Parts: sequence; C-alpha cells; structure tokens
Amino acid sequence: MVSAFIDHRLDGVIRVISIINRNSLQPLYCVYCSTEHDCRTVQADVQIHTDHFSFPYGASDVICKGKHVQNATHVLILSQLTTVLNLSSTDEKDSVDPKMEYLPIRNKVARETFKFNFTICISSLFGDYNNVLQFAQTMEMYKLLGVQHVVIYQTKCGPDLEKLLKHYETEGILEIVSWPIDKFLNPSSGWNIKTHKGDIHYYGQLVTLNECIYRHMYQSRYVLLNDIDEIIMPYKHTNLPRLMEDLQSAHPNVGVFLIENHIFPKTQFEDSGKFKRAEWSNIPGINIMEHIYREPDRKNIFNPTKMIVNPRKVQQTSVHSTLKEIGGCYHVPFNVCRIVHVRVPLQGHLTKEQLFVDKRVWDFEQELIPNVDHTLKLSGLLKVSS
Repeated sequence: MVSAFIDHRLDGVIRVISIINRNSLQPLYCVYCSTEHDCRTVQADVQIHTDHFSFPYGASDVICKGKHVQNATHVLILSQLTTVLNLSSTDEKDSVDPKMEYLPIRNKVARETFKFNFTICISSLFGDYNNVLQFAQTMEMYKLLGVQHVVIYQTKCGPDLEKLLKHYETEGILEIVSWPIDKFLNPSSGWNIKTHKGDIHYYGQLVTLNECIYRHMYQSRYVLLNDIDEIIMPYKHTNLPRLMEDLQSAHPNVGVFLIENHIFPKTQFEDSGKFKRAEWSNIPGINIMEHIYREPDRKNIFNPTKMIVNPRKVQQTSVHSTLKEIGGCYHVPFNVCRIVHVRVPLQGHLTKEQLFVDKRVWDFEQELIPNVDHTLKLSGLLKVSS
C-alpha cells in the first residue's frame, strides 16, 4: 500500500495506489474506517496497470466500494480474512486491530480552485545522482516559465545535491516525498528487464507518477510528468501559462498534452565558450547553456513524449502516455513546445554539422544566470566573493 484517495469521478470509491506481485494474485479485502470502532470490510476490485515492462511487481489500484466509503478516514488492504475482524456481513461494523497500519484517505473534498497552477512530478531520485548545476538551472528555468511547485520522490542522492534540495525545500518550491522502495523490494535501475534485473521497473517510477497525480488532483491545475534533467520548453509562448491557455482553448476537452522529447548531447559544446563560467567550474554537473546542438529525429523510431496533464482527467498513467484518461490526448507540435533534454547522445556518431542549433535556453540568460548563482550561494555550494 502506498497511499489512498477518494475518487470522486467514480462515485466516491476509495482508490489505494499499490504495488502488487502480478505472479501471485489473490483476493484482496478493504477494511475502511470512519472511527476507530466503526469499520467495514469488503472484497476489493484489483486493477493491475497494463504497463509494467515485464517486471514481476507492478503499479496497481485497489478499489474499495461499499456503504459509507465517503465517510471513511482510514483504509487497510488485507490479503486474507483474519480472525481479528468479524467478516460475517459487509454491513456489520468491525473493530480495528491496532497493530495494523492504516492509510489516511486523502482528496476527501473535490475542489475547483487550486493552490498551484503548475506542479512538476519528478518520479525518482536514486543512487549517487549529484548533477547539481543542471538541476539548479532546470529549477530556475521552471520558475521563469511559471512553475510554482516541484515534487521529488527521493530514495537517495549525492551530498552536494542534498544541500541544493534542502535549499529549495526551505524556499518552499520543492516538496520531497520519501520513497524508500529499496527497503521493500529490489528495484531495477532501468526500464529493460533484460538489461537491469529487479523486482520493479526503474525504482517504482510508474507508482510514483500515479501517486503524484492523485496527490495533486485538487492542489494543482496542471501536472507536468517529466524527468529531473528535462525541461518542457514552450517555443511560441513566453511561459507555460500562456502555452496552456492557448492549447486548452483550442482543445477544451483534452486533459493530456504530449510533448516530444529532444536530445541535446552533452558531448557537443557551443563554440564561443561564452557560458563556460569560471564561477561554475567547481560545481558538479552539466551546464545546459553550453549545449545548444539538438539531435535530428530518427526515421522509423518512435520519439518518446512526456506530458502536461489535467490530473482530474487522468485515472492511470504510464511514463510516456496515459493508460486511462477522460477527454483524450493531444500531441503538441514540435514547433510549439518540446523537451530540452541535455544528456548522453543517442546518435553519438553524428558530427556537430549534422545537428541542429537550438538556442532557446539563451533567451533566459539575463535572469537565469544570476538566479542560479544566487541559489548556489544560498545552498553553500558557491563561494561568496569578498
């Protein structure tokens, strides 16, 4: 069990985001309580998500339907009927075993006004990831683009990045959700089970993406589902609010907007060196300002997408597209918005002349560079000159 929410779109059922072993399915039961001594038990409807990349454990929804579920405050999922509970009738009130760990139920009230306009969900931060400079540049870029809230599901990271995360958490833009998946399962460090063995795909990424959507169902107008080194960048609009205003007015019923991913190889540097700043020479990580060369699309190869979604129109999501949504999806044209993704090349054989020059990030240099400097100083990572 990960977290529990009322789903108002399905007549107020309780949806428990879960991780289930697909190879040993068994009946599951919901115990939902409105007070400590007012609990009911029903058999659950188990929905295993169709995307699991062949790993044995997958993201799942356990749906609890029954009388007065909307009044419940806590829920527990059981795999077998225990003698502690009186299960002779679903109408009978059962008493709670205090040793069991119940989940609090969220999203009790469906709201139409939101605390945030744009929230970014970063699905997993793990290992010794310490790419400080790129993360600071990405966060400051998103602030300039109109994002108010970023959520990271953290297993672990490098020591310098930890300082930066603490700064952003104190500042209020960053919410860190502890994600100790490695204490329960052997998570894979990749998506391909043949290459990266494990119990569950990529540190449980599919689970955290779904959890993040429900967590922000009534907190955020839009949710961006992308990785820590990707910037969803508008090219025809100055910021994300203007982009979404236009897209949503042109496609009023759509709740899922697919944005193409485009690779900017970290191995190809801009020739003038004007952004190779001495101040950042000791900061670990990639300087995205130096990488303005974009790989061309590859023929006959699917160009993966990430998403901007209205969370109230999504029931289940995968990484590159939704699995169940209301109102359909819209593929945003490449020239309107695309992802700037500075990373190792996918087409490393191409010369600089075979790549496209794309200087969109330079449009923000006057605000971006001082903001990054300011953040690195406050985080204790950049020495303050005397």
